[in-house]
Amino acid sequence: MSAAMKKNPGGMAKLRAMSQAEWESLCDGCGRCCMHKLEDEDTGNYYATSVSCALLDCESCRCVDYENRKTRIADCIRLTPDMVQTLPWLPEDCAYRLVAEGKPLKWWHHLVSGSHETVHEAGISVRGKVEVREDQLASEDDYLAYIIGPL
Repeated sequence: MSAAMKKNPGGMAKLRAMSQAEWESLCDGCGRCCMHKLEDEDTGNYYATSVSCALLDCESCRCVDYENRKTRIADCIRLTPDMVQTLPWLPEDCAYRLVAEGKPLKWWHHLVSGSHETVHEAGISVRGKVEVREDQLASEDDYLAYIIGPL
């Protein structure tokens, strides 16, 4: 849990009190959760890759089968309020993290801007940044060629 979340327990309470529709509407629509990350088992450091989930629509940065994603992609993560506290790779500007920390949403978030396009216009989303989908790789070793940097 981040220091900001510890200082603002009300943020976590706000997340936990949300209806499913409210929770879903909070998603930035950036697609960063749907990009594969690699963890260095020796150091615990995480690395971003340009490999997307097989179900990510790379233009809209949304799942093409959101309702069935857990059935189709075994390791798909269903983000919950408690996970917001523990996922080290969740972006600092992710709306879920910001609300948990009691911080305002960014200007590019659709609930602030009124448009789902601002996350793309601001360069926050993965639109144009996906090099390959996971189902196009032959083995786990192939991910290494697509590391783009530390998280």
